[in-house]
Formats: sequence, C-alpha cells, structure tokens
Amino acid sequence: MVLTPLPASGTEADGSAVVRVLSYNIRSLRDDPAALARVIRACAPDLVFVQEAPRFFRWRKAAAKLAAATDLVVLSGGATAAGPLLLCSLRATVERTEDVLLPRTPGLHRRGFATAVVRIAGTRIGVLSCHLGLRADERLTQAHALLERLDAMEVPHAVVGGDLNEPAGGGAFRLLAGRLQDGWAVRPWGGEKTFPSDGPVRRIDAILTTEGIEVLGCGVPAGLPGADDADLRAATDHLPVLAAIRVPADHGSRRVDP
Repeated sequence: MVLTPLPASGTEADGSAVVRVLSYNIRSLRDDPAALARVIRACAPDLVFVQEAPRFFRWRKAAAKLAAATDLVVLSGGATAAGPLLLCSLRATVERTEDVLLPRTPGLHRRGFATAVVRIAGTRIGVLSCHLGLRADERLTQAHALLERLDAMEVPHAVVGGDLNEPAGGGAFRLLAGRLQDGWAVRPWGGEKTFPSDGPVRRIDAILTTEGIEVLGCGVPAGLPGADDADLRAATDHLPVLAAIRVPADHGSRRVDP
C-alpha cells in the first residue's frame, strides 16, 4: 500500500504546531525490538504513547534503551504507571509529569495512566497514555477516570493514545469518543484495524484529541520508509496508530521554537 504521507512536524507563524503522535502496544518488548525501533523511527513521531512497556526487572533500563534506539527520550510512565509509557522527541519541552495508578480490580492486572504536560512551539498540550482493562465494567470505570484526569490537568488541548481493549462500539470507547475526537473517525488515513498484527481484525487502539485540535490524518501506517510490512508484523502483536495533528497556539504561553 502506498499512502499519501502525513504532514511533517512543523511550526506555523502564529505559533500553532503540526505534531506527529504515535500510539503503540509493544508487548513488553517480547517480540523483535529491532523491528519495533525501525517502525517507531520511520513514523518520525514527536510524541509516543506506549502501552505494555516493561514493568519488572530493570524496566527503566529497557525503557531507556528503547528511547535511545528510536532517537527519543523517556517522558514518563513505565512500571510506575502499570505499563503505559510516554516518549518524546527533543522538540517537546516538559512542563510536568505524573504517573497515575488506578484502583485494582481483584484478580486482574492493575492499570494506570502515564501523563504529562508539554510545550511544542507555541502550544501547550496534555498527553495521556492508557491501557484499559479486560472487563467491560472495568473499562467503563477507567474511561470515566481518564476524562476526570484530563479535566484535572487544566490544559487547553490534550491528546490520548491507548489500547482500549474494545472496538469503537464498546461502552468505554463510546464514552471517550463522546467527549474527545476519535482520530480515525475524524480523518481516516492508512489502515483501520490494529489487532492482531499478523492479520488484524479489530480496531482496539486509538488516538483521541480534545476539540480544537485539527486531525490531519490518523490510522495504521504502511509503506514506511526504513520499515517494511514484515517489521510491522514482527515488532509486536499490535499495529501502531499514527496521527498528524495541528494544535493551536496557547497565547498565554511563552513560545518555544523546536
């Protein structure tokens, strides 16, 4: 498949910014880390929303190694957020970070959010990586908590990337898409389905944004320069979701050029 490329990262004269964001479940780096790094680099992201980052022995070292292999830096998350992780390029200036652990559902894996507020050019953006639970009632509770967390961040614009563990018709997905823009639904680009990577049949991974952010394109990439379809299948059991968004300038903020 040959796609029209998504817009490159850039800064407009008014301080608004085109930002490339990537959401990716990496299955604790249990598959092919070299292929994973090639895919992430080929997507040229400013912000990466990771799910299932390593959580146990030397997890910080594993996260740092992934960041180094992809020309990014660790922003927040990992084991301290129960798996969600945020990476960013040097284009982002970090204002603050916070890892959030959610209440544990007995018998199930604990969940959490990796969150941060960053500045890119003249913008100020809240970012949140999530991996919702396996049970429908748990996911719905966590989706409510996610929206509350975004409100508490008190930012003009925000982006969520995550493995929602259900398709767009699910209750948690519908709740989130009722308050946020579902990137694929707003401006589809590339492929739709994200799981499993070797023959995807469901779209359970998404990038969502607050109103006011312009989605320029969002979907599963293909024909990436420097990473082929075999890399996408080998990297992990999910396909990535890549989006280009245009974020308005926050005129109350000092402009920071990339």
